[in-house]
Amino acid sequence: MSRPGFLLSAWPWRSVGYLLSGAVAGAVALVGIGTLAVVGGALTVVLVGLPLLVMSALSGVVVAGVERRRLRMVDAGPVPDPHRAPAATGLWAWLTTRLREPSTWRELGYTLLFAGLLWPVDALAVTVALFFPVSMAAAPLLMATVGDGREAKVLKQWTVTTWPTAFAVAVLGLLLLAAGLYALGVVAGARAGLTRALLASRDGELDARVVELSRSRVRLVDAFEAERRRIERDLHDGAQQRLVALTMTLGLARLDAPPGPLADQLAKAHDEAGKALAELRELIQGIHPKVLADYGLTAAVADAADRSVVPVDVDLPVPGRLDQAVEAAAYFVVCEALANVAKHSGAGRAEVRGRHSRGRLLLEVRDDGRGGADPSAGSGLTGLADRVSVLDGTLSLSSPPGGPTLLRVEFPCEVTESAQARGTDGVTAQRDRYG
Repeated sequence: MSRPGFLLSAWPWRSVGYLLSGAVAGAVALVGIGTLAVVGGALTVVLVGLPLLVMSALSGVVVAGVERRRLRMVDAGPVPDPHRAPAATGLWAWLTTRLREPSTWRELGYTLLFAGLLWPVDALAVTVALFFPVSMAAAPLLMATVGDGREAKVLKQWTVTTWPTAFAVAVLGLLLLAAGLYALGVVAGARAGLTRALLASRDGELDARVVELSRSRVRLVDAFEAERRRIERDLHDGAQQRLVALTMTLGLARLDAPPGPLADQLAKAHDEAGKALAELRELIQGIHPKVLADYGLTAAVADAADRSVVPVDVDLPVPGRLDQAVEAAAYFVVCEALANVAKHSGAGRAEVRGRHSRGRLLLEVRDDGRGGADPSAGSGLTGLADRVSVLDGTLSLSSPPGGPTLLRVEFPCEVTESAQARGTDGVTAQRDRYG
């Protein structure tokens, strides 16, 4: 509005359109809500009016949707829909979801205010700032047509009988029209601001959406971990067992075959089957190690330390089983950290320490290498940090040049099963089973 070309732009007329459409929509809303409320109240005794009363309560949803679209006329910026999608399909799910939302009742309050007070204000502003100046500017035209050149009624109140007076009134009307267009811009902006303030999502609903988003994210993680365990189980119990049987069969056939080309081919097939079995076992270990599923985090970390090319000291006295997603994330963080130690650090020794205290799992992986680790350089820690954050955990890395390097991870979690309930120590059972 501060620009010189405001009166020649489309904004004054967009403001007029916004206020005029508001007056029409408010009048329609008043008639519609009043009719639903009166008829529904009268028919409540025979239960027919109850659906009408529910419709009147939900009328705010419709009116608010129209108001959000009308805001585009004055470029007030989009107002997001505060309603969430129903958990199921069907009319009943939609009704129960809407009736339980605070935004539905806030929109009903806005609709009542709109139908009772705001639309008359819109109509009054357009009448005073637009129609009155236009009537004054049309005084010479009225005098030449309706008044037969002798007189003209200005605003149905004052009579103009001379042409100089008629043109003076017309000039005054044009000046008032210019001022009125500015006033209509102010009123339209104020109305749009009020609509945005009343219909925009509140912080409480935003927090509720954040909570629901966090819950859905955790559910996705749980589903992903369950799928990993299913794939690991299918490979372990299916493909791996078939490869074991194939390897044994080829070995027996190799022993029974006489020396010659056939024995050589059987030997090659036996070696290839053994390599495929070893690769499959590594794949299974990477998807979801069985020791982690059977015996928990302590045993799985000890197994990973045994397989590390760098000597690793483990001190992880977890007093039982943790949430499956936390165990999996913590295990893969340790594996990735030990892999980085072996590939990049030049360390002679590493250690994994951790504990569970006050509802939090703390893990630390330290090495005596050269340091200078950079997560952005493709170390794989960025993806692990994302995985940790999904579980509301934190991952920090300290790796000054010259070392040492310390990776620290924290997860909020609770012990879900005690060591006594499992009936055996995880590390001992793991070593007994996997040698």
